Amino acid sequence: MGISLVILAAGQGSRMDSDLPKVLHSLAACPLVVHAMRAGRALDPARVVVVVGHGGEQVARVVTDEDPEAIIVTQTEQLGTAHAVGQARAALEDQPGDVVVLYGDTPFIRPETLDALQTARASHDVVVLGFHAADPGRYGRLLAHGDRLERIVEFKDATEDERAITLCSSGVLCADRSTLFDLIAQVGNTNASGEYYLTDVVGLARARGLTAGVVTCNEAETLGINTRAELASAELAFQAHARTEALENGVTLQAPDTVIFAQDTYLGRDCVVEPYVVFGPDVTVESGATIRAFSHLEGAHVSRGAVVGPYARLRPGAELAEDVRVGNFVEIKNAQLGEGAKVNHLSYVGDADVGAHANLGAGTVTCNYDGVFKHRTTIGQGAFIGSSTMLVAPVTVGADALTGSGSVITRDVPDGALALGRADQVTKPGLGAKLMDRLRARKASQNKG
Repeated sequence: MGISLVILAAGQGSRMDSDLPKVLHSLAACPLVVHAMRAGRALDPARVVVVVGHGGEQVARVVTDEDPEAIIVTQTEQLGTAHAVGQARAALEDQPGDVVVLYGDTPFIRPETLDALQTARASHDVVVLGFHAADPGRYGRLLAHGDRLERIVEFKDATEDERAITLCSSGVLCADRSTLFDLIAQVGNTNASGEYYLTDVVGLARARGLTAGVVTCNEAETLGINTRAELASAELAFQAHARTEALENGVTLQAPDTVIFAQDTYLGRDCVVEPYVVFGPDVTVESGATIRAFSHLEGAHVSRGAVVGPYARLRPGAELAEDVRVGNFVEIKNAQLGEGAKVNHLSYVGDADVGAHANLGAGTVTCNYDGVFKHRTTIGQGAFIGSSTMLVAPVTVGADALTGSGSVITRDVPDGALALGRADQVTKPGLGAKLMDRLRARKASQNKG
């Protein structure tokens, strides 16, 4: 028997005032629903079911990109959380074991907390994740004695005494599949909102003589995102945690508050990150590399000893081997740079393989796109590409070959060869001064008019 996840991602999120479904808004360069999926992955689930509704097709695309085996079910009417979980019944009919319910707009639950929830199931039929709130507000309240939970009462239905309780419900719970769906079938909607509350399963379980328990976590883990302001606050919280974790793991951040991390950024020990660096999704920087100021990295791998920037951009597919140098105003995309290769100034290297210790001069461009197809450039090890060389792909420059500055290279260059692709220079003695005098006179005449 395994654990199944049911992730609720059907809400419209009207308070976001957005055409984008709430769970697709990004936190740390990652959609909210993907945060929930990655948190749940720590349980090694046998099956993942995501309940979609508003913008369901958009949400489904993101979910299946993250996990092609995830099962998508649709809640066509928004009738409450119990109704939403109930939509997963058929998808889990043949899957024994426990079900953990998570929320697509709650991104910060830690794997350790989910492990504690699973462990508590050994003692209780239903386990709910709770937290002590500094300001309980409109959260549902947990009526408990120690770790034994009696029932959950929604704020709208709570008495004044119950509203004074600070132990609140996160909505996350765990129960055996058969038990959970049997209880959901009994949930009614005779409450202030007319909705089918998932939280009612606790009271129903107790009425049947089943046990219910509560596991508590830090309030910050249960933060749900409902507004743009809450999304901004969550981003601040994530970035603060990511920076602290990087510093504790031996990374030097020269100005921590200026560095932006993605959800999956990995920085090795003894990396140095200068101010105003942005890490997009899927970036790995190995130990001892340096990322200089005002650089932007996404979908890139930077090996030990490499130096990137300042003002560099690494796009998806950028692979930098050890001791590579990528300098100011250089863009690398879908390109592999071999050990010790240098691209130090004002260059674009896309769809290319650059050999070890090759040196690309200022203004080098791999002309990789013909308007329909992308083409690849290969530069051999030890090659020297002169400044302002245009390499018109598909093209190969051999090992230890050279290109003259200002060349347009359209044919392959053999190993060790020198390639020049310039138009002949024509010089007209004295004509430059005469032309400038004529232009200045024309300008003076126009100004008088």
